[in-house]
This record gives sequence, structure tokens and C-alpha cells, in this order.
Amino acid sequence: MALYRFVPVLIAGLSMMLPIAAQADAVVDSPAGKLRGESVGDVQVFKGIPYAVPPVGMGRWKPPVALPRWNDVRDALQFGPACMQPKSRPGSLYADEPAATSEDCLLLNVWAPKEVRNAPVLVWIHGGALTTGFSSQTLYNGTKLAERGVVVVSINYRLGILGYLAHPGLSAESPLKVSGNYGLLDQIEALRWVNRNIAAFGGDPANVTIAGESAGALSVMYLMASPPAHNLFAKAIAQSAYMISTPELKRPKFGEQAAEGIGSRLATALGAPDVAALRSMDATKLVEGAGRLGYFPLGTIDGAILPRQLVEVFDRGEQAKVPMIAGFNSGEIRSLRFLAPPAPADAATYESAIRSRYDDLADDFLKLYPASTLEESILATTRDALYGWTSERLVARQTAMGRPGYLYLFDHGYPAANDAGLHAFHASELPYVFGTADRTSAFWPKIPATEAEASLSNAMIDYWASFARTGDPRASNQPDWPAYGSTRTYMHFADKPQPAAHLSPGMYELNEEVVCRRRAKGGQPWNWNVGIVSPALPPREDCRR
Repeated sequence: MALYRFVPVLIAGLSMMLPIAAQADAVVDSPAGKLRGESVGDVQVFKGIPYAVPPVGMGRWKPPVALPRWNDVRDALQFGPACMQPKSRPGSLYADEPAATSEDCLLLNVWAPKEVRNAPVLVWIHGGALTTGFSSQTLYNGTKLAERGVVVVSINYRLGILGYLAHPGLSAESPLKVSGNYGLLDQIEALRWVNRNIAAFGGDPANVTIAGESAGALSVMYLMASPPAHNLFAKAIAQSAYMISTPELKRPKFGEQAAEGIGSRLATALGAPDVAALRSMDATKLVEGAGRLGYFPLGTIDGAILPRQLVEVFDRGEQAKVPMIAGFNSGEIRSLRFLAPPAPADAATYESAIRSRYDDLADDFLKLYPASTLEESILATTRDALYGWTSERLVARQTAMGRPGYLYLFDHGYPAANDAGLHAFHASELPYVFGTADRTSAFWPKIPATEAEASLSNAMIDYWASFARTGDPRASNQPDWPAYGSTRTYMHFADKPQPAAHLSPGMYELNEEVVCRRRAKGGQPWNWNVGIVSPALPPREDCRR
């Protein structure tokens, strides 16, 4: 149990907790081999554990391969390198540069309570647009969740061009005749490692929850949709997921180019005539070159690893049949303004643009996103089309298949964030879920060390840990979190957790109709082309539910 629950003077601030000296005295003998970690209070920490053969040389753009057991005791006292990635944008509040990067990066970290058996396991998948991020970011420290009795695992996976490139030459090499999705295959291999090894750390391989935020939540949806992953986890948490249209391997669809075509053109632009030339290129030059050329990594619909578009998988009930938490933040786009178009000159121009694009849905749209609050409406439009609709769709589809779904809205602000115009911005829930308010990056609005902030964080840690344990999110001295169910209930995390019903009435229905029409038409993606930059929507009769 966390120290601040017993010492009143410390509960006033998350950052006031006294540091506990680490001792390198934790040794486990797992099927992978013996590991020496460190003890930090009542938690044992093991860092930089390899879960697959390094994907270098001829292993580049190959599915991951499990490591053979090592014989000696392996030190797991230092975090390993992050996967290859570009540098963060200068001044970004998400800037958190890894100490080192390498292609030899298929590593994971474990935080485990001491002397536990059959503890719930939470596998954390970092965000970063499938382009940046790493498992050892200080924001993702698993100590607080481990103090609640959860074994926490955070994983690296291949990113960018090295993780998601599809190419005809790579497909020709594959026994399945597919390519792309290497980062997703890494995540699946990490889950297999957990299945084989986590009992040695006190975890229950039959009680694994996958969890992630942003691109990590996109990865959670990919895992839920991927048949090879289905028996490797029992629950799922998706924080700020986005169920956008995704390139298909060999054919253009929904306004997206074929993934192999994207890869071929990228390779040509990089000066690589074939796969052998790509493999001979320096990894840093590949990553930087792909970035300059505007390559944006996504999963590939290949019929095997990802059999269909996510919306179709979830409509057909082919996703993993597991309980789920999904939710989003009220200010998602406040820190991601590049995802939203600039506001037009005046309200009349805005309303005219919406009516010309949304036709019979324009009145419903303008009711939700009125011209009278122009800039806020622009931000809310993109937020809901990406994150709000996705979150509610996920829990609605799990509910329909008889599994509990729990929806949330994170709507919490604090002075530094509010003063910067960043109330409840994208990822701002993470320090509360992990209890890492004192470990945010340099440009992150500083969270005050107050009893109110600590209380909200304690509640969210409790809810997440409880869900990982039983599938029922509960928190000490906090209201019960009802399942979405027929009343469309959600948890509103503002200053305190408070259950409510029917989040933003009409929002889900509008976006569901828009996506349905675009799917029926076939030539329009459903990602960032919403609001005043939306193409003219297909007519209602094109939509067949």
C-alpha cells in the first residue's frame, strides 16, 4: 500500500513522497532465463528484458523470433534503448528524448509486487503515432499500480518505417504473402513472452489486460482485431483510441493508397530499388528520410494479421470478446491543433461550409458544433470524430457481444494547464493513471502537489487496478463505475469521479452515420477530414446498416 495513505502530511502532494533506495537483490528464474532486478520498497523492478531476437540485418522487416533461454543470470537493472525514431518537435509538451535508440530494441520492463502469486497483469503499450515513444518513459513508471497488487509490463515495439513498411518484395518473402504490421507482430510476441514468463514474477498469465493511450490505444484495437492475439489477453483498456480507416495491402480503398504501393514509392524516393537495398541502408537515414517524405505509419489490412477494417471487425463481432475500458479527454485537440483546420473568418462562412458538406445532417451537426462558439466547435468536431466516437463505439460493441464496457470522459483541469489553454489535453490523464505527476516532461504543464490532485490520481489508479484484477473498476471511497449498458453510462473524471449518462447526446449517432455513408461509398476515408474540411457526404441511401 502506498506510503501516502498512512502519512497525512504526505498526501498533500504526489511529489513529496520520500525516495526509497533501490537494492539490486531481486532475482527470478523465468523460462526465458534468470534475471537480476532491483527492489524499490515493496516492488521489484526488472528493466530492459529482451523478448525477441534483435531485428537487425536480414531480420529487418521480418516477424519477431523468440529468444532461446540464456544460461547465466542476466542483469535487468538498466532500461534499454528505445526503438529507432525521429527527434521530438522542439518545444513539444510531449518531448521526452530517449537516452539511446537502436534497432536492437525489442525489450520490456516489469514492475511486480513482492511475494505475490497469480496477480493481475497489465501490459502497457506506449503512444507516439506509431512513430515515437518508448516503454521506459518516466510517465509510465509502474510502481504505483504495482503497489495496488498489479504486475505491470511496458513494452517497446518497432516504429515508423522499420515497424510498419509494406512492400511487394517483403510480401514475396513472407509465407503468408503479406508485409507491414511488424510493430504489431512485436506486440503479439511480447504478449507471448508474458504468457510464458510472467508467472515467475508473480503474475497470472490467464489474467492479462492490454492497455495503451493514443497510438497505444490504436494498437489495443489492432490486437483486439488480430486473430493471432486473441488468446493472449483477457481485458483491454483504450485511452484516446482512434478508429480511422487503414490502408489495405494490395488495393486502394476508402480513399487510402494500397500499402504496398505506399512502400514502393517510399523505397524509390529513398533511392532503394529493392528490399536488399533497403536492408543495407543505415537505420537512422531510413527513419529520417521517411520522416522528410511524410511517411505516416499505420497497420495494414492484410487478411491475416489484420483481416478487415477495424470498424468492420467490430461490427461483425470478430474482435476479442473481453471486458473493456475506453474513453477520451475533453480537450484532446487543444494540444494537437495541427489535427484541426483553422477556424474560418466568420460564423456565416462556417455555417455555409457545414451545410454544403453535411447536407441533411447539417442541422444535427450545427446543434452539436454551433457557429456561435466557432473555435471551440472546430476543436470539438475533430475530437469527437477521432476519439469520442471511437470510445463510445468500442464499449457499445463489447456490450452488444455480452461483455461489459466502461466508458469515461477525462475532463480535469488544473491551473497551469488551464492557463495555457490546455484543459484536459491529449494524454493529460496519464500522470493520474500511473501516479507520476512528479515525472512529467519539461514542457508539460506542472501538476500542483495538492491533496485534490493526489486524490483524483489515487482514484484512477484504483479503478484501473481493480479492472485489471476483476474486470470491474472500483475505487476506495469513490462511486461505483457502472457499465455502459442500455443506459449509456460513463464516468466523468473532473475534479472528482462522478457517474453520468448519455455522453454528448447526438455525437455518437452523427459520427456513426457519417462513417456508415463513407464506408458505403467506398472512396472516402474517415480520419481527419471532418467539419469544414469534410468532402461532401454521400447520400443517406448509400448507407446500409
